[in-house]
Amino acid sequence: MSPLVDTVRQSRIRLPLAFLAGASTALAFAPYGLWPFYPLALVFCLWLGRQLGPAAAFRHWLSFGFGAFVFGISWVHVSIDRYGGLPLPVSLGLMALLAFYLALYPALVGAAFAKLKSGRSYFDLVGLFPALWMLAELGRGSVMTGFPWLLAGYSQTDGPLAPLASVIGVEGLSLLLMMCVGALLLFVEGKRLPLLLLLPLLALATWAAQAFSPLQSREESVKVLLVQGNIPQSMKWRKETLWPSLLKHLDMTRPNFDVDIVVWPEAAVPIWENVVSDFLDNANRAANLTDTAIITGIISHPEQEFYNSLIVLGNHFNKQQDAPDYQIGDGNDYRKHHLLPIGEFVPFEDLLRPLAPLFNLPMSSFNRGDFIQPNLQAVGYRLAPAICYEIAFPEQLRANFSEQTDLLLTVSNDAWFGESNGPLQHMEIARMRAIELGRPLLRATNNGVTAVVDEHGKMVKQLPQFEAAVLKADVPLVKGQTLFARFGHAPVLALMSLLLLAGIGLSYRRR
Repeated sequence: MSPLVDTVRQSRIRLPLAFLAGASTALAFAPYGLWPFYPLALVFCLWLGRQLGPAAAFRHWLSFGFGAFVFGISWVHVSIDRYGGLPLPVSLGLMALLAFYLALYPALVGAAFAKLKSGRSYFDLVGLFPALWMLAELGRGSVMTGFPWLLAGYSQTDGPLAPLASVIGVEGLSLLLMMCVGALLLFVEGKRLPLLLLLPLLALATWAAQAFSPLQSREESVKVLLVQGNIPQSMKWRKETLWPSLLKHLDMTRPNFDVDIVVWPEAAVPIWENVVSDFLDNANRAANLTDTAIITGIISHPEQEFYNSLIVLGNHFNKQQDAPDYQIGDGNDYRKHHLLPIGEFVPFEDLLRPLAPLFNLPMSSFNRGDFIQPNLQAVGYRLAPAICYEIAFPEQLRANFSEQTDLLLTVSNDAWFGESNGPLQHMEIARMRAIELGRPLLRATNNGVTAVVDEHGKMVKQLPQFEAAVLKADVPLVKGQTLFARFGHAPVLALMSLLLLAGIGLSYRRR
């Protein structure tokens, strides 16, 4: 080790350098899409903290993680600041607290790696470290309902490894990317074999995932209309704006009833279903007369319980039918399962709600729908839905997907996050679901990003943000099941478990 390297690794500038490396990873995600920043930042931070003991490694990777999340999810502060009703120092403190909590996961990876590394550099860097990183991502995506944002694999949505998501999912991409990080560090240290073996294998696997894809064209398409109402968040839940908002969505739809499926965004009907039954019956009749279906976000209210829901108006099972008048609770609906903490439910609400408006936002007392629900049916097509935040949970959407599913559907209202990067990252995550499950995806939002995505995760058509507009598209349908749709993350979970067990065994032998 050169004196300069030793000085950098042991000096006080190491933690600031780790923080800056973490901050640079934000460039790997939307809207920037500069994916090489992610592996390069990890290589640098891993090199910088290679010789540290567990306690020092914990602080080192905590600094990295804090930089990554302070910058990567800075958009969260927009909703806290604008709608939380808190003084700026308090809202900044809450944002820092969230970033600190999320930084604990890479910090634990660093400490565990320092504790378990066996001295076999090939295995430690290409096997153990990637497995620990994937385990931490899984934990972050499940503990306290989970926050699976900025997973390493999402940096590959527009990267060279993206086609492999149809085989191993986003967590598999994270594992492979971390293996590349380890191999690249070994290459820098003069051990070139792992990288020279890994890169051709990944190139071959990526080519095979596309060349032998099980997806086939059905020689059929569906005409869709996505409505982006662009209702300001400050007006969304006001009584006096309810009817103008409803009529705006219907008026934007009316000239376009030549399509098969119309989609309105999350909570386009921002009131209990029974309060606006006359409006819904009118929309239902209009859709029936034009052989169309309207899917809309709504607040359903059965048996004194509240759900963030999707319902289908008009034709359900085929394009032409003598449909009855609109009826509440006809069964062709979807109730959101994975609720957003604070926004849709408040943990310890008796304690927190009195503290600040942040804990008493409109519609923050929803009930949870079932984990598995039937696909929505619209003019004979089957759509696997996810409302807003749910699209970030791949195994949930996969559990509601079948070979008979024609389209993926996600609706959202990202007006909470203003002009920040949050909605763009949300769109990036949704695109990954299309790659994994091999189906076109429709995404209808209140103010963007509203888009149609093909089965390879490519943006086919999109609306500009912050405009009231409609997106009309002819969406080609496909058939077949990807390997991820069949097996999910189970294969990479098994590999991760084997690598961790091997790492623990080798570490025990060393001691």
